[in-house]
Amino acid sequence: MYKLYFKRLIDFVIAFVALVILSPVLVLVTIGLYFANAGKPFFLQPRPGLNEKIFKIIKFKTMNDQKDVQGNLLPDADRLTSIGAFVRKTSLDEIPQLINVLKGDMALIGPRPLLIEYLVLYNERQKRRHEVRPGITGWAQVNGRNAISWDKKFELDVWYVDHLSALLDLKIFFLTIKKVFVREGISANGHATMEAFKGNSNE
Repeated sequence: MYKLYFKRLIDFVIAFVALVILSPVLVLVTIGLYFANAGKPFFLQPRPGLNEKIFKIIKFKTMNDQKDVQGNLLPDADRLTSIGAFVRKTSLDEIPQLINVLKGDMALIGPRPLLIEYLVLYNERQKRRHEVRPGITGWAQVNGRNAISWDKKFELDVWYVDHLSALLDLKIFFLTIKKVFVREGISANGHATMEAFKGNSNE
């Protein structure tokens, strides 16, 4: 009952109230990133959602578009702006995704929506992460976020799908608040975010 009906209703109400309360922060961060990123404060990118349906995720743009002499984007760590680093560390970059929650593209809690190109790299078990709406935060995020391996992250995502409940979502909600203040697992070793997923090495 919770998974089919109440979760979506609760997500909508909380996302709406949160957007109203956080609107001053949303405006200030938008202005700051507008100047830091040459007039581009937001980052929109297609991502797979529930049942692999594609939607456009909305986030604050924490990296600029600087390129090398060959025209290739510089590494993430080199493009991360000062204000972008602050926005990422405080998880403020996730706020615009509340709009995705209102639209029904995402839930507050669920497996993080990853890149479309990863779809062909998943094994059958890993694909099960798309049996629920992707979330702003999730079980993998409160158990290591970007500091854990891809295999572990997918394992935690599927575990969440199999054990989804109101109590589990509540637990993830409070653990997320703790993680934001402690600022754990924001990046993988040697990367500003997370190293790209390149498929399963044992397949």
